[in-house]
Amino acid sequence: MLATSVAEDDVVRDVSWRIGGKPIKVLPAAGLFGANASGKSNVLKAMNDMRLLVLQSFRAGAPGGGVHRHPFLLDSKAQTEPSSFEVDLVINGIRHEYSLIVNDERVLEERAIRYPRGRSALLFERTGDDVVLGGSHRARGNAVKSLLRPNALFLSTAASAGHPDLLPLYSWFEGNLLFAEAQSRPMRQVVTHRLLNDDASREHVLNLLQAADLGITGAKRQPLDPETRKKIERVFQILLGQEGEAEKGKGGSPPVFDEIEIRLTHQGSQGEVELTSADESIGTLVWFGLVGPVIDALEKGAVLLADELDASLHPSLVAELVRLFQNPETNPRLAQLIFNSHDANLMGDSSRGRLLGRDQIWFTEKHGDGSTRLYPLTDLDPRKEEAVGRRYLSGRYGAVPIVSRHDFAAAAEHLTSGSER
Repeated sequence: MLATSVAEDDVVRDVSWRIGGKPIKVLPAAGLFGANASGKSNVLKAMNDMRLLVLQSFRAGAPGGGVHRHPFLLDSKAQTEPSSFEVDLVINGIRHEYSLIVNDERVLEERAIRYPRGRSALLFERTGDDVVLGGSHRARGNAVKSLLRPNALFLSTAASAGHPDLLPLYSWFEGNLLFAEAQSRPMRQVVTHRLLNDDASREHVLNLLQAADLGITGAKRQPLDPETRKKIERVFQILLGQEGEAEKGKGGSPPVFDEIEIRLTHQGSQGEVELTSADESIGTLVWFGLVGPVIDALEKGAVLLADELDASLHPSLVAELVRLFQNPETNPRLAQLIFNSHDANLMGDSSRGRLLGRDQIWFTEKHGDGSTRLYPLTDLDPRKEEAVGRRYLSGRYGAVPIVSRHDFAAAAEHLTSGSER
């Protein structure tokens, strides 16, 4: 999300990262493009996995229960190799770096550093069970060490103990890398509904719902049946990093579940009509589930991950959603959107018609062994006036499916001959 020399000037934001230092230039959005099954969703899932490890490892992890992770499954050797994560971010004007390495059994390495005046200052560094603490709040850090489990992150444990230097880093994970995918739609619809009932956000939500020309005038609450309530509770607990706590009697259900199934209201010929989810189009439900998290991210300056942003939505809606993040007037707090899509129109065919800058476009390409190569468009030195969308569809940048018309025709011929027999 760092801007490069080819970034569009009206998109780049300056962000202070140390006391008295020169700001860094940051991008508000980035799009991933590639063939089906090339790994686009997995890039976002990896970010979400890091978030869940931070949120869950101390609260929901059982002693000796190992570490929940998703290794690469198409290589037997890789399945046993550790998973490594690293994030470089700015919190309250100070750059932080945080990294971790885990396997199925335990945390192998973990480190957090910050740069208050441009030079690195260690918060902690962990190798196995050995933890080296930074210079401040050592008494609190030593207390955290006494609580540490092999399968729990030091950051998660320290946040539970209220460590003043590490709590802001933990809190960043609570409010960022929020993953919008198909399975999380019920929870995201609840977020939209909650914002509709909030005086400060209601107008923004209604404006976005009505701007999409879907005929939505509002939303109403309907008590959940027990089975639906249980399913949505499960999704919500996973997304909040509280998986397993209800079963153990810790924390109980998220407070949202004293409520509802969402039913949208539409303007009919004789007034408003309430429709169930079964009566709505998939596109309407997708948009309703996106509006809340988008507004929430814009209001808080958070990072939102959107899987298959263009699924079931008209290209014009997708473009306008991306513009909300690109435009400093609608995104004054520098929220960031990281999404994947198949819509080449977002890349544009010239600099004048380009929604995403050249350094905001990334590609995923599947290797023969099933692994993913992730690379930016800038690696290919695109010209300023280059027709990026057309060139992508023609295969000039890779990251497109290798499709054989002969194979398709042969498959169809086989089906036809089989039906005749």
